[in-house]
Amino acid sequence: MRVAAIIQARMGSTRLPGKILLPLAGRPVLSRVLERAVAIPRIDQVVCATPADPEDDAVADEAARAGVMVTRGSRDDVLDRYHAAAKAADADIILRITSDCPLIDPAICGEVVDLLQREGADFACMNAPVLTWPHGLECEAFSFAWLDRARREAFKPSEREHVSTYIRGHPETRLANLNGPGVETARHRWTLDHPEDLTYLRAIFERLPDGPAGWSWRVPFAIAEADPRLSAMNAGHDHLEGLRKSQAQDRAAGFA
Repeated sequence: MRVAAIIQARMGSTRLPGKILLPLAGRPVLSRVLERAVAIPRIDQVVCATPADPEDDAVADEAARAGVMVTRGSRDDVLDRYHAAAKAADADIILRITSDCPLIDPAICGEVVDLLQREGADFACMNAPVLTWPHGLECEAFSFAWLDRARREAFKPSEREHVSTYIRGHPETRLANLNGPGVETARHRWTLDHPEDLTYLRAIFERLPDGPAGWSWRVPFAIAEADPRLSAMNAGHDHLEGLRKSQAQDRAAGFA
């Protein structure tokens, strides 16, 4: 089974434009994500899937510098963009990672892929039914067969934008979840959507060891736990904000 880690990346964030190329401890955020993605165990190919729009040429250039495969596709139909990237990588299993999560843990990502295969599941994640890890550590794995089905059958705007919504919500899907330490751990916010998130992540990265010594999720977790002022920097944001916006678009388009 050929496994591809696919990272969706684009410049057009409405809340924090150009966020994935902003500097984080001397390097672009995207560079940090791709570096960790390459280190995930048993991954055969890392792909950066970015829109074909000219504004995203800089994203493609940064990914190429990181030495990963680059594919270009639809800006808004991220599901179709993922499908094209998976086909280009000849993937049987896809590990989905977002480019605004620079603290992903390669070992945990590998565990999610292992869980999918061990359980014979169609979809494996870290937040079913609730998130028990720091928000921004999540990844999810699914088969190409289900990705292909979703591309053909998913019609809601939320399903086209969020890639896996159709798969994880389908009654036939065999789902597996990698349980975390507990819901209290999920109070930490490690994703980049708002200026406050950037301030927080820069403060964390200033204290992280260089290289693989800082890749385990336990390292930033210990830093944040030791200094409550850090997590106060970006507290209060809804981690489902993007999905709720897409669901509002579903309703506006006439979907229940």
